[in-house]
Amino acid sequence: MPVKTILVIDDSPTERYVFVDLLSRNGYRVITAENGEEGIEKAKAELPNLILMDVVMPGLNGYQATRALTRDEKTKHIPVIVCTCKNQETDKIWGLRQGAQDYLAKPINGEELLVNIARILAQANYGHAK
Repeated sequence: MPVKTILVIDDSPTERYVFVDLLSRNGYRVITAENGEEGIEKAKAELPNLILMDVVMPGLNGYQATRALTRDEKTKHIPVIVCTCKNQETDKIWGLRQGAQDYLAKPINGEELLVNIARILAQANYGHAK
């Protein structure tokens, strides 16, 4: 079974480290981006199996980046999980309306995240394999 690739888009070096550590220890290949613009570029170039998206970032925020990715023909098949400190119900609804498959509030529970990733990857129907 090929290794699944996850793109982590988060402006916090600490958050990126935590995600990379957790995901790589659990068998995923992880690539990172520091902002929405870089995340969109890497998503188009790498075509990861899944994207973890922060919301509060300089420049293009996570809602805008999610909307751009889920509406682009090249990347619309890639599931996005929003992982953010914005934890109001209206934030979650807005994130899901932008095309995210799931919405988790920080601090992220690692086990919950891994379960959600496995569920979404199992449900996804990919047009590519990595």
